[in-house]
Amino acid sequence: MTRQRILLILALAVLGFPCSVLSEPPDPSEYEIVPLNEGWAEYDFNTGLGAGTNGVLIRHGDAVLTASQASLNGSTGDVEAEGDVHVQQAGSVWMSEHIHYNFETHLMQAEQFRTGQKPLFATGADLQGQTTNKTYTATKAMITADDIQHPTLKIRAKSIRIIPGKKITAHHAVLYIGEIPVFYFPYYSRNLGEHANNFNFSPGYRSLFGPFLLANYTWYMSKELDGEIHADYRWKRGPGVGPLFNYHLGPWGEGWFRYYYTHDKDPNADELGVPIPENRQRLNFAYQANPDPTLNIKARVRYESDPAMVRDFFETEFRHNPQPSTFVEADKLWDNFSLDAYVQPRVNDFLETVERLPDIKLSAFRQQVGPTPIYYESESSAGYYRRAFAVGAPTNTSPAGLDYSAARADTYHQLVLPETFFGFLNIVPRVGGRFTYYSEASGPGGTTAETDRGVLNTGVEVSMKASKLWPEAQSDFFDVHGIRHIIEPSVNYVFVPNPSTAPSQLPQFDYELPSLRLLPIDFPDYNAIDSIDSQNVIRLGLHNRLQTKRDKQVANLVNWDLYTDWRLDPRKDQATFADLYSDFTIRPRSWLSLESVLRYDLNTGIWRMSLTSLNIQPNNNWSWGIAHLFLRDDFSGSNTALGEGENIVNSIITYRFSENWGFRMSHYFDVVDGQLRQQSYTVYRDLRSWTAALSFLLRQNRTGPEDFTVAFTFSLKAFPRLPLGGDAGGATALLGR
Repeated sequence: MTRQRILLILALAVLGFPCSVLSEPPDPSEYEIVPLNEGWAEYDFNTGLGAGTNGVLIRHGDAVLTASQASLNGSTGDVEAEGDVHVQQAGSVWMSEHIHYNFETHLMQAEQFRTGQKPLFATGADLQGQTTNKTYTATKAMITADDIQHPTLKIRAKSIRIIPGKKITAHHAVLYIGEIPVFYFPYYSRNLGEHANNFNFSPGYRSLFGPFLLANYTWYMSKELDGEIHADYRWKRGPGVGPLFNYHLGPWGEGWFRYYYTHDKDPNADELGVPIPENRQRLNFAYQANPDPTLNIKARVRYESDPAMVRDFFETEFRHNPQPSTFVEADKLWDNFSLDAYVQPRVNDFLETVERLPDIKLSAFRQQVGPTPIYYESESSAGYYRRAFAVGAPTNTSPAGLDYSAARADTYHQLVLPETFFGFLNIVPRVGGRFTYYSEASGPGGTTAETDRGVLNTGVEVSMKASKLWPEAQSDFFDVHGIRHIIEPSVNYVFVPNPSTAPSQLPQFDYELPSLRLLPIDFPDYNAIDSIDSQNVIRLGLHNRLQTKRDKQVANLVNWDLYTDWRLDPRKDQATFADLYSDFTIRPRSWLSLESVLRYDLNTGIWRMSLTSLNIQPNNNWSWGIAHLFLRDDFSGSNTALGEGENIVNSIITYRFSENWGFRMSHYFDVVDGQLRQQSYTVYRDLRSWTAALSFLLRQNRTGPEDFTVAFTFSLKAFPRLPLGGDAGGATALLGR
C-alpha cells in the first residue's frame, strides 16, 4: 500500500461495503493519510484508527502534520507523532521531535519545540495548550526574528504565551545581542502577521541631553486606526512622552494626530537667546480627504509651545520645515474652473503670519472663447487678512505689536492668442487687467485708508524649438549611442504701466519674499498681489539639451538653461539687467552626474551664488556626493535681501564592505572660518531580519559649546524605523528623531 492515498482506499471500501460501513463512527473523508517517500500508512475503517511509519503526512481541514511515524485516532482527532515532527496551522509552523496534537482543538503538547510565523520565531520547553482560550504556554523560551540556529538578536524569557497567528507575550524577558544582555523587559508583547505591534529603542548620549533613551511602541488596532506611543528620557533634560494616532477612513479622509510633552530641566542649555519654559509641548494634526475626485479637503494644525521645541527634540522635522503653518483648505474642481477656500490662523505667536480669515479664490483655467482663436483665463479672490508680526522670536526684526488687518477683493482677467508659424515658431500675445479693492486697515500698524487699484498688463512670448540628430555619434566609454541636440530660445516681453495706486499706499499681505531664483514676471504666476508695480522688461531664455540612448531609453546627456531679465525701464530699486542664471547638468555616465547653479551680477561683475554638486555611484557598493555652496552676503535692506551669505562644502560617502556591513560618513565644512562645522559617522550591520546602526555626530557651533552625540538604532526589517532611503537626508534621521 505504499504511495497510495488512504482516502482513495476508504472511498473504495465505502462502495464495496455500503451497509456495514455507513452505519457508524467517524467520517473518514475528513482525514487524509499519505505515506511519504518509502513510508507506509494504514487506516482501520471500523475503529477509526490509523498509523504510519518511515514518513507520513496527515491532513485534516487546513492543518497538516508530517512526521517519521504517527498514530491517529480519527474519533477524537488525537495524534501521537515522533521524529522530525512538523505541524502547520493558522499560518504557523511548529517543530519538535515528539508532539501530541489534536486536529479538532488544534492544541498540542511538546517537551521541546520551535515555531515561527514571519517576522518572529520562538523556541522553548514544556509546551502546553489550553482548550478554553486556545493559547499555548511555554518556559525557558527564546524569541527572535532570525530564522537561523544561532540568532544574533534575540529575547530570552522565563515564560511565554502564544496565540497562534495573533500574538506572543513574554514575562521577565531580556534582550540579547549575541550573548550579551542589553535590556530587561518585565513584560514584552508582539503581534504576529502583517500589522504587528512592536517596540523600537534608540539609546545614546548627547552632550546637550546626557545619556538618553528614545523609545516608542507601535500598535495596530484595525485598518482604520494605528499609531505609536513615545516614551523618552534624557538625563539632563528630563522625560518626554506623547501619542501618535494614524487614521484611515477611506473616502472620508486620513491623517494623524501627534502630541508630545516634556518637562525640560534645562530649557536654555543651547543658548537660543529667548526665554524657554520648562513645560514644553507640541501638537500636530493633519487631515486630507477626497470625498469625490473633484473635491479635496486638507487641514493642518501645528502648535509649538516655544520657538525651539521642534528644533531641540525633532530636528529632522525642523530642518524640513522651520516655520510650519496652520490652515484648513477645501478645493472644488470643474472642467474649466476651480473654487478654493483657505483659512490660515496663527497659533504660534513667535512666527510672523499672514492670517487669512478666510481667503476665497475662483480660478478659470485657460479655455477657448467660442469658435475664436482667443483663449481666456482669470483669477478672482476675496478675504479678510491680518498681518501678525512675530513676538519674542530670537532673530525678530519685525515691528512686533504693529499688526494690521484689512479686507481685500481682487479680480484678474486675461486674453491670450497663441499662434504657431512655419511649424516651429510660437507667438503668444496677451492682454489683461486687474482690479483690487482694500478696506481701511485697522490695528496698531494700520496706516492705509480705504482704496482701490487698477492694473493693466500686456506682453508677448516668442519661443521656438529646433533639433538636429547625429546617429553616427557612438562612444562605449561615455555610454553614448547617437546624439540629438535640442535648442529652445525664448523671449518674453511684459509691460505693466504704473498702477493707479502705488504699493506703498496698500496694506502688504501678499508681498515679495527673498528668493534664490528669478521671480515670475507673468500674471497670474506673479502672485505678490499687493506689491505689483510697473514693469517694462524682457526675459531672455535659452534652453539646450543633448540627448542619447541608454538602456533603450532616451537620457539627457547635457541639460543647460540660461536666463535673465533686461529691464527697459528699471524702477529706482532695480538695475538695468537682473542677475544672469545658469542651470547646468551633465551626465557623462548613468552613474556620474555634475550639477551647477550659478547666479552672476551683470551690473557689477560679481558672482552672487554658486552651487556645484558631484554625484558618483558606479555600483551598489559605494557612492560619493560632494557639493559646494557659495552665497554672497546681501544686506541691501530691500524686502528680498538674503542677509548673511554662506561658503560651505558638504560631502557624503557611503561604502558597503559586505552583505552585512556598511559605512556612511558626512562632513560639513565652513570655508569662511576654516571650521569643520559638522561631521557624522555611521556603521551599519545587517542582522538578517534586523538592521542596526551605530552613529556618531559632532558639531562645532559658531556660538556655544560643541555638540557631541552617539546613538545606537535598530529595527526589524518587517517594520523598519525609517523608510527606504530615510537616512539619506542627514545624520539626524539616524539619531532617533
